Amino acid sequence: MFDTIIIGGGPGGLSAALNLRRAGRSVLIIEKEVFGGQIANSPRVENLPSIKEISGADFASEFFDQVTALGAEFELEEVLKVEKDGKNFKVKTNYNEYEARSIVLATGVKHRKFNIPNEDELTGKGISFCAVCDGAFYKGEDVCLIGDANTALQYALLLANDCKTVYLYTLFDKFFADKILVDRILERKNIVIKHCLSLKEIVGKDKLEKLIFTNTKTKQDEELVVKGCFIAIGQVPCSDAFKDLVKMNKGFVTVNEMMETSTPGVYAVGDCTDKKMRQVVTAVNDGSIAAYCINNYLG
Repeated sequence: MFDTIIIGGGPGGLSAALNLRRAGRSVLIIEKEVFGGQIANSPRVENLPSIKEISGADFASEFFDQVTALGAEFELEEVLKVEKDGKNFKVKTNYNEYEARSIVLATGVKHRKFNIPNEDELTGKGISFCAVCDGAFYKGEDVCLIGDANTALQYALLLANDCKTVYLYTLFDKFFADKILVDRILERKNIVIKHCLSLKEIVGKDKLEKLIFTNTKTKQDEELVVKGCFIAIGQVPCSDAFKDLVKMNKGFVTVNEMMETSTPGVYAVGDCTDKKMRQVVTAVNDGSIAAYCINNYLG
């Protein structure tokens, strides 16, 4: 029996674990993929107070080390269901079952897809959702980056260091990213920007051969022959396992300002919650608030 089980090992979950351990509470963190969450794949993080610049991987590693050094336990498993059991909770994973007096949902988000033919079949064979992971495979090649926000522009800049040409395609006629990133993009000569294009078709059998886009203004199709395509069009919440446990809004967990969900004893933090701002600092803030409230809840 743990005081708290935290489902998800991103910044929000790690922040909750850090503060709960400092309060002397027993904590288990369950993560199904990699500790650090989405930020672990970010090539550069520059908006953390007191830290000028750090890679997402280094930030995640140092945060995880800090939390485990305080005695937080962790397991690499996938949570399938959380059930209320009297005043406590049962957490069922693909390997085990655990019990806790309180729960923190910190499951974050996953990559949004176009959901068109060949997208899944060619993932890893020319289609990728992570430039940090797969960018090196395309050194000296032409690649396409689809997206218009911060992550997309960060990926484009990273790819431009090694790729011959990075074709940056956006659905709208502008970027939705920080000005500093837009300015950097405009300075790079090997980044070709094309707006108002919607991905229509992914062509290829055993590997990506070409992409077909439709111009949203002219309605004309145009083809792009590249060996690699990186998709960065946003995220969707990883919350299906908890749809019967807490209230949600379009898959995002509904919380109040104290990170409390509709179920007493269950809290939610970070990107999986229904909020407008999703950044590392806001996730860390959520985790701190949740830990404070949980400590009071447990008595």
